[in-house]
Amino acid sequence: MGRKNLAAVTVVGNDRPGIVAAVTQVLYDAGCNLLDASSTILHGHFSMMLIVLAPDGLAPEELESRLSPVGDEMHLRITVRSVGEAATEVTPATHMVSVYGADQPGIVFKVTQLLAESGVNITALSSRVIGSDDQPVYALMLEVVAQDDVASQVNALREQLNMDVTVHPIDSALL
Repeated sequence: MGRKNLAAVTVVGNDRPGIVAAVTQVLYDAGCNLLDASSTILHGHFSMMLIVLAPDGLAPEELESRLSPVGDEMHLRITVRSVGEAATEVTPATHMVSVYGADQPGIVFKVTQLLAESGVNITALSSRVIGSDDQPVYALMLEVVAQDDVASQVNALREQLNMDVTVHPIDSALL
């Protein structure tokens, strides 16, 4: 399949039912093939990213224009940008890194910087502030690809952040 006309579609707005159906209907009607999709709700805001293969001759600007009525009706910010071909084979995650503790600025930066400096690739990241307003707890979960012992690489973070940091290998046969 020639993948010359790849586009990234991003959707952001207040969460409500029907967003995915409305957006994907426009893509379907335009003749697009959905290759990859990810969505989540972040602090009450819906966010979605799609990689689509658009028909030859359908420019990203035209596709964004076709999505504009959905964006207007549902109060969403929808953008479409051309993207180049990339490797479709993704190395499966080897470890799950979990970080829990008192909420403080810089947690994600410090953890991800250490992992990047160690050559660890992050394949998925999710975080939430849990607990009460009086005692917010930050929860960060990362799926990573690590060649070495990632547990020893993140040990220093326990003391630096004064947080619970755990690393568990992922059994790819279970996924």
